[in-house]
Amino acid sequence: MRISAIVRLSTAVVALATAIPALSQTAAGPVYGTFGIDLTAQKAEVKPGDDFWTFANGGWDARTEIAADRTSAGPSVKLVDQAELQVKQILADAAANPAATGPGAQQFGDLYAGFMDEAGIERRGAAPLKPYFAKIDAANDKTKLQMLFSTPGYASPVEMGQLPSPANPATYAVASGQGSLGMGGRDYYLLPGAKYDAYRAAYRAYVERMLTLSGIADAAAKADRIVALETAMAKVQWSPEQSRDLLAMLKPMDAAGRKALAPDFDWDVMLKTAGYGGLPIVYMTNSTALTALGKIYNATPVSTWQDWMKFRLAVAAAPVLPKAFDEATFGFYGKTLNDQPAQRARWKRGIALVNGVMGEAVGKIYVARHYPPESDAKMAELIANLRAAYQQRIKANSWMDSATKTQALAKLAAFDPRIGHPVNYIDYSTLKIVRDDPVGNAMRAGDFQHQLDLSRLPKPVDRGLWEMTPQTVNAYYNPLANQITFPAAILQPPYFDPKADAAVNYGAIGAIIGHEMGHGFDDQGSQFGATGKFENWWTPEARKTFAERTAALAKQYDAYEPIPGTKINGKLTLGENIGDLGGVETAYAAYQQYQAVHGKAPVIGGLTGDQRFFLAYAQAWQSKLREGAARARLLTDPHSPPFFRVNGIVRNVDAWYAAFDVKPGDKLYLAPSERVHIW
Repeated sequence: MRISAIVRLSTAVVALATAIPALSQTAAGPVYGTFGIDLTAQKAEVKPGDDFWTFANGGWDARTEIAADRTSAGPSVKLVDQAELQVKQILADAAANPAATGPGAQQFGDLYAGFMDEAGIERRGAAPLKPYFAKIDAANDKTKLQMLFSTPGYASPVEMGQLPSPANPATYAVASGQGSLGMGGRDYYLLPGAKYDAYRAAYRAYVERMLTLSGIADAAAKADRIVALETAMAKVQWSPEQSRDLLAMLKPMDAAGRKALAPDFDWDVMLKTAGYGGLPIVYMTNSTALTALGKIYNATPVSTWQDWMKFRLAVAAAPVLPKAFDEATFGFYGKTLNDQPAQRARWKRGIALVNGVMGEAVGKIYVARHYPPESDAKMAELIANLRAAYQQRIKANSWMDSATKTQALAKLAAFDPRIGHPVNYIDYSTLKIVRDDPVGNAMRAGDFQHQLDLSRLPKPVDRGLWEMTPQTVNAYYNPLANQITFPAAILQPPYFDPKADAAVNYGAIGAIIGHEMGHGFDDQGSQFGATGKFENWWTPEARKTFAERTAALAKQYDAYEPIPGTKINGKLTLGENIGDLGGVETAYAAYQQYQAVHGKAPVIGGLTGDQRFFLAYAQAWQSKLREGAARARLLTDPHSPPFFRVNGIVRNVDAWYAAFDVKPGDKLYLAPSERVHIW
């Protein structure tokens, strides 16, 4: 079983799926405008020092509508749409001639065809659930129930999975922590107010509806018990910001320690069932939650757990069940929670399914067709300049002592950048795909991934593995490997355009690279050394000063209120905000190095090089978001809303003040003593 969030510090740089203005590429020039920036996106009458995001993006904001099947609009949405069309063509080719398309084409072609066979799905009704419900019915005592908790495809109050060992990242370890909740974040169950009361009422109705559609008797009473169970679980789970405390999270325990922590669970049974039996040490994360969840588990009748597991399985399978299941699920998660008016076209959801199940098989073909090899060289140059800029800034740092600087520079030198695509791709040949069994395909895919993980467990950690497919519009940093990864699909305008002005590329992809590198030195990543080992490489004095500076940044973000009554959580978003600030400042320094070699940037379009740099950064964060989706992210997402990833950052950057002549009295102005500088 995969552990999705136990110690996952990888960051979604463009996670708040954003979008792009109209394209205007010519064969000879950049995609946007004459030098890489869409000047029509601006709202020039807004003073940069009052609202820089709107100054850069106000025109775009006024003319842009969020598509009915989306919760947001912005650059990555456009690129995702483009990647979907490219993958759609790969799937069409697989249907016409799988042998000529590439390895795995027959499998992912059948996977997609099974998802698109709506008539067949309607004809089979809820029957595909029956064999899996039968397994749940057979789990009629506490031991059998815990065995099913530990089986891929079935919900559990606790998660188990493997990751590189924090004590020795060259080897794998196993971790366990709190499981997911049906409604998403715990706050949906706990926050007071009419808005959240309405969410809870809608969820209760949805649970009953899914049970009824699944053919489960006494659905109303069972829905009440399921919601009561999840509410009890929510009360004891750690909040997202608590789960960022790595010293509290990473608790290695032997068998006696596990039993003492949460004696209501039979850890030997669960670990053995999951394939992790015999491991002397397991990392027990969310420790107090595990204790309390064990008590809830023991006090809850087996029959209630069985009903809960059936409900959660029906929810997971809803996209490949009859229309009534799918519509009920979209109605709650899409419309009610995220304010999304219309469901995405089925073919688009089918592509998401294929990418999720066999993403690297599709990705290998995508790279061959759509990723220009020359991007590797250009990205390598940018990364080298960013690395050099970080090196200079660390050396010149006034608050870090020499002993800590030495360790920081060693970690920087050990950074491992990966660009475009994996060297080796996953072999899916043993994954059984049956065209007319989409529910079974989903269950077998989960088991395939689990067995793949287990096959790696006794071996040294494979540093060549990727956590994103090449066709993913995103990027991430992995602290346990000290790696930054940039899939092919993000290396496109407006983030990266080889024909754009250098200032634009440094302000856009340069800031993203700097952001990802900065995660190695944020409040969490800074707790891992050069090899990815969880260790303290700081002197007490340096760590104290670092904590003071980061606390000041968290305080700034605590004051921002994107939705009336719902503020940004400065602690939850601290790592990403540190990444943003370090990314911009270091990318700017790298751009100055570029000019030292290539000459001072000319004025273009009435804009200096520095102005183009900051405008490119701001336009990379063009975004409109539906309120429900914005609320969901404020409750659970470690990223700040894009508006504040611009305005909240630039007001701390001295060069931005000089570039746009920002003065006292401007709304974003901070006195020099109030600006946060970390790297």
